[in-house]
Amino acid sequence: MAGCVRGRKSSRERILNAAAELVSEIGSGRLTLDAVAERSGLSKGGLLYNFPTKEALLQGMIQRMIDEVSGEREALRSQAEPGRNLEARLCTAALRKLREGEMKKVANGMLAASAENPRLLEPVREVIRETLETLKATSDDLDAALLGWLAIEGLNSLEMHGLSPFSEEERERIVQAVNRLLGKGIAE
Repeated sequence: MAGCVRGRKSSRERILNAAAELVSEIGSGRLTLDAVAERSGLSKGGLLYNFPTKEALLQGMIQRMIDEVSGEREALRSQAEPGRNLEARLCTAALRKLREGEMKKVANGMLAASAENPRLLEPVREVIRETLETLKATSDDLDAALLGWLAIEGLNSLEMHGLSPFSEEERERIVQAVNRLLGKGIAE
């Protein structure tokens, strides 16, 4: 497991986990380095060694979310049936994971933090640009790939902002429609 030595979590992982817990509980605006150090069981010096500022910590949290979605996409690759719009199918399946559990809470917290500091989202903007380029380069049906990607991003955005008018059943119908549009082939 990355970041582990002899079965122990690295200081960096402990800090990111503690920060994620705190953001889920109190939001990013009230997050302090002192609270993260206490929650992680590290000294403030240990925290500052890894993340010298709150902004650096928030950037680390955003990068970890990006890495988790990317890792999920690659894990899904082994389960995916070959065929049309493979990258779009992988992308939309991985994005659906953003809606689950702690990742959703942390994503919400990071969105709130970006309102104060829009630069925090620059890595996300880069991933979006790269995703668009990948879809353009690899999709058998670019219109379907773009519509599927935008539909899942839209659902996630509505849910992240607490604005979704869809029941779970309606949401599942939309996801299944995206799957049909892109061509099935990823285990769910």
